Amino acid sequence: MKTLTDFQKLVDAEDFLSFFDIPYDQTAVNVNRLHILKMFSVAIAEVDEKTGLTETEKLTEYKTALESAYQTFLTSSAQEQKVFPVFQQEHKDVVKLTEITAE
Repeated sequence: MKTLTDFQKLVDAEDFLSFFDIPYDQTAVNVNRLHILKMFSVAIAEVDEKTGLTETEKLTEYKTALESAYQTFLTSSAQEQKVFPVFQQEHKDVVKLTEITAE
């Protein structure tokens, strides 16, 4: 039986994925580890705000959130998801290819 106490001892992405028995591609995790964990941590906070959830319900929602975060980065990039502030900022010193015109 998995418990919140067990969950709170987990450290890295592979630990969380294994805990919830979610099959994963190690290469995808290596490339997107921080983004998956960041998206997962935001979802955990949202689950934790809900009142009246049993431990089992909470763990089920955590699993769903982790599956969703992992799946997101199988089909999308960190730049597209803009999980971290560095991807949300507009950089003034960059010229995009779409802004270059031939005259």
